[in-house]
Amino acid sequence: MPNNEIHLKFILEGCRQGNRNSQRKLYEHFYGYGMSLCLRYAKNREEAVEILNDAFLKTFSNLDKYDPAFAFKPWLRRILIHTAIDYHRAYHKFPPHSDLESAAELANDEVPLLSEDEDAMPLVQALPPAYRVVFNLFVMEECSHYEIAEMLGISVSTSRSNLARAKEKLRGMVLKKSLRAVYKKI
Repeated sequence: MPNNEIHLKFILEGCRQGNRNSQRKLYEHFYGYGMSLCLRYAKNREEAVEILNDAFLKTFSNLDKYDPAFAFKPWLRRILIHTAIDYHRAYHKFPPHSDLESAAELANDEVPLLSEDEDAMPLVQALPPAYRVVFNLFVMEECSHYEIAEMLGISVSTSRSNLARAKEKLRGMVLKKSLRAVYKKI
């Protein structure tokens, strides 16, 4: 067993026993990973920190459910994603359903591309909460619309519609950003 795994095993055991120092070490070790994931689902950094802290609280409370036979990081990832979804359910109400026909022509369009030096995170964070969560689950987590619908308590057509609308909004933001860059050069 590599040193990292042994070290993590001892930290997790300390967390199970309620050792605050072990909890701090686990939090610090996975802070960057968790924050990068939470930022994708959050509107801003403050919201991401709130989601991250809630996720670690759930992690510490449910460590007895973690099976050490499996890797810890994917287990933590699942908690982070579900905490982000719970956060959006509580603070950003999802619309009950959306009109799929109005978004059907957008559904198969590709997500607009940015140049290599551009950061897409601010654009994704600018999406409305329902669109942002569906976009992240579909594009980044590679969940199916059926899985998304189950997780969020929405219909499959609403998931598809929200994804299509997210892509359209992103296209508009990328176009607007590109036009601003062109006008600055003139």
